[in-house]
Amino acid sequence: MSREYAVVSFQGTEPEILYRTEGFMPDDVQETIRLSSDAQLWISGIDEIQKKNEELAEMLRQSEDANRAKEVFLSNMSHDIRTPMNAIIGMTALAAKYIDEKPRVLDSLQKITTASSHLLSLINEVLDMSRINSGRLQIADEQFSLSDLLYDTLTIIRPQIDQKHHTLDLDIRDIAFESLYGDAMRLQQIYVNIINNAVKYTEDGGEIRLTFCETAEDGRCILHFICRDNGIGMSEEFLQKIFDPFERANTTTISKIEGTGLGMSIVRKLVEAMQGTIRIESSPGAGTGVLIDIPLRYEKLQINTSALADKYILIVEKDPHLQQLYREYLHEFNIRFALTDSPSEMVTAMTDAEFRNDPFDGVILGEDTGSGQMVFDLASYIHQSDSSLPVILVSSMDKEEIEYRGARSGISRFIPVPFFRKSLINGLNDAFSRRNSTETSAAPDLSGKHILLVEDNLINREIAKEILLTTNAEIHTAEDGSQAVQMFTESEPGYYDLILMDVQMPVMDGYEATGNIRASGRPDADVLIYAMTANTFAEDIAKARAAGMNGHIAKPIDISKLISTLREIV
Repeated sequence: MSREYAVVSFQGTEPEILYRTEGFMPDDVQETIRLSSDAQLWISGIDEIQKKNEELAEMLRQSEDANRAKEVFLSNMSHDIRTPMNAIIGMTALAAKYIDEKPRVLDSLQKITTASSHLLSLINEVLDMSRINSGRLQIADEQFSLSDLLYDTLTIIRPQIDQKHHTLDLDIRDIAFESLYGDAMRLQQIYVNIINNAVKYTEDGGEIRLTFCETAEDGRCILHFICRDNGIGMSEEFLQKIFDPFERANTTTISKIEGTGLGMSIVRKLVEAMQGTIRIESSPGAGTGVLIDIPLRYEKLQINTSALADKYILIVEKDPHLQQLYREYLHEFNIRFALTDSPSEMVTAMTDAEFRNDPFDGVILGEDTGSGQMVFDLASYIHQSDSSLPVILVSSMDKEEIEYRGARSGISRFIPVPFFRKSLINGLNDAFSRRNSTETSAAPDLSGKHILLVEDNLINREIAKEILLTTNAEIHTAEDGSQAVQMFTESEPGYYDLILMDVQMPVMDGYEATGNIRASGRPDADVLIYAMTANTFAEDIAKARAAGMNGHIAKPIDISKLISTLREIV
């Protein structure tokens, strides 16, 4: 085969062709020729050199594209971070200016909260991507409730959906396994990211449909999640690079949609780390569908109905789908009930039951009983009629609103929607076994309890202390781990009921302080110690437990979550 060959010098800064020839030589010829004492030349096919140059040119193009994407990312992030920061600074100034006008101050505080949450999500995405790229991502394998996971997810995304007046259609079917093992926090992060994208890229008044279902496969539960919208959709070209870091369909200045461009890249890496799959279907103007399958271990269903024996329950629920769930689940466990779909029918049913001398033992106020104050008015009516009658609210309403107004209305138990067999039956069982439950109060009453708060940052310490004081507990503070250990060892055994321990502190960190307390040899060395830290990755939680801590509370502090945790642990 005739080929063209060249003698090339690599002595200078760039290769130099000194001599060309065309002849008949074997394909594997590659001869080194020494022309002088300090110059080495070699013979190679011109086509091979051209191929190598093309490969180098492609590598250079990819590198330049990546650099351009990062430059766009930094430009977008500069804008996106400044936007919520400007809102926080501006609203803070307005609140201070109109400090005596409560409505204006409240409005400013609500906008500060929204902007702060958005800013935190931007920062978290950047930190997540850094953690993933450095190979430090770990997936937790802990038990969680599917009902709680879905409720928390819907609570997070509902304000954005309401703000854009979207219709949310939730389709949950074929749920056989409720107690699952996996990383609930990361699953929630995946779902929230996908749904937020659907909200952002769907015009006001659009439709978003969420589907959750399960199938069993090879001894595991496959949790299927589908999110479909009728938004702007994506081109085939952009679909090819949607999982690339820093990529967006449009720049922020064009689309007015803020974000890091990291969300979908993080989602795919999290899904893959869980051994799951993700698929996207989309076309311009036709909306987008995201389909995610995650394999999870599950626990066999265990339900306690001891407190429901011979109970007769009145249900007020208008939604046909939820009515069917009540029928299915309560019949399955042989629980007597009557189903009504309006407040007027509720009053009639209660009157008839009293006339027959077969009164109800409890009342469920369902999702569509009524919105706003009506639900609480009904609860108050029932409570005033018979204060011993448990009133259970089954709703998708925000827990904070329910906790604030529920106890004052006589609501003794809250069961979140969506609910399944275990969450419904166990919630009813709990309501009847604890008639005087204070679970819905704004904060648990910890009068007589002593809590040691260990936090080196003054502002964080003041915020946490103010929250804890609402429990009526006696709060003690320490500024570092060494001071905390000293306060613990100098106290009477059993004095502290709970220690909230920061992790990163000067003098002595939280891990070492916990180890010293556990090794103190005191009879109360097993005191409850919870990490309260911004280190929220799975490996950080595992490290806290390995150090001897009982649990983990994330910072920035979410007041409702802190109160809920206090209620559970104390």
